[in-house]
Amino acid sequence: MTKNSVEIRNLDLSFGAVKVLQNLDLDIHDGEFLVLLGSSGCGKSTLLNCIAGLLEVTGGQIFIKGHNVTWKEPNERGIGMVFQSYALYPQMTVRGNLSFGLKNARMPKPEIEERVKRASEILQIEPLLDRKPGALSGGQRQRVAIGRALVRDVDVFLFDEPLSNLDAKLRADLRVELKRLHEQLDNTMIYVTHDQVEAMTLADRIAIMKDGKIMQLDSPAEIYNRPRNLYVAGFIGSPAMNFIEGNIAGNTFTSGDLSVPVGDYDYMSGGAHDGAAILGVRPEHVLTDDMLPSADMTAKVKADLVEPMGADTLVWTSLEGHPFRFRMDGQAHVKSGDEITIGFNLTRISLFDPKTEDRL
Repeated sequence: MTKNSVEIRNLDLSFGAVKVLQNLDLDIHDGEFLVLLGSSGCGKSTLLNCIAGLLEVTGGQIFIKGHNVTWKEPNERGIGMVFQSYALYPQMTVRGNLSFGLKNARMPKPEIEERVKRASEILQIEPLLDRKPGALSGGQRQRVAIGRALVRDVDVFLFDEPLSNLDAKLRADLRVELKRLHEQLDNTMIYVTHDQVEAMTLADRIAIMKDGKIMQLDSPAEIYNRPRNLYVAGFIGSPAMNFIEGNIAGNTFTSGDLSVPVGDYDYMSGGAHDGAAILGVRPEHVLTDDMLPSADMTAKVKADLVEPMGADTLVWTSLEGHPFRFRMDGQAHVKSGDEITIGFNLTRISLFDPKTEDRL
């Protein structure tokens, strides 16, 4: 049986009449890297701040390592937090920033030195210990901010969009370092981001949030391949999943002249479905050129816009009146106005109920 490091039960948070979190339940496993993902205003940072004790909840309970911490102060919860802003003391050296909290806790000097030494080795910042934050790059400052949480030797680390202030290359580099850090420490880590690349690459599981609720909690692969609703399907992926409105009858999805056999589709409920439906297919799952022989069906489209992107080429078109995008090889010779044959593989499509927006 999987042990939980953090348990959240029936959590509510309101600011006046505005409900930010609503009856939210969440179990976070021991040693798990869980990412809270969603657009601005979805409640992900608010949830993290509730776990941290920085916000007073309206209702529900929060447990960390089996202890009810709902009304405890942040320093009594056994957590370390890394914020979007580095929040370093500019007048102190890196060593001083790392040891400041431990000195305030009246920890013995030898233990402080040992913890600072260990954290600096793990984060590879030993040469920076005698510098002040003003002499560090953004990436180095964020490492120090992570180190300040690391020296506390806590069970749960909380990260609130720690990489959002960095440029693209530094974000990619620090993503790798965070993943290695988690594998090395095996502590529970809860990470807030609006960046789906960060979520997909870092997470053991992702909780996708909208309007203070969790829309889907699953592994990155499951969320990508089997989104539970239209919101998740459209949120994950760049560019987003294509959607085509139509109807299912006799194990065939039709939309205008488009006819797609769905007899082998993996229905969530286990049974076939007749009636209105929305077919979803990701741009990277559309088959072209030499991949067409493996397609379960094909259609012809005209390229409206072509975007060369190096490794691949993104083609914009329409299919039965619906905007439609697909990827081709980066070396594909295609231009606006070209007619292209595309195909689908039924193992890579999704079907949704247009009323409930849930996956069929």
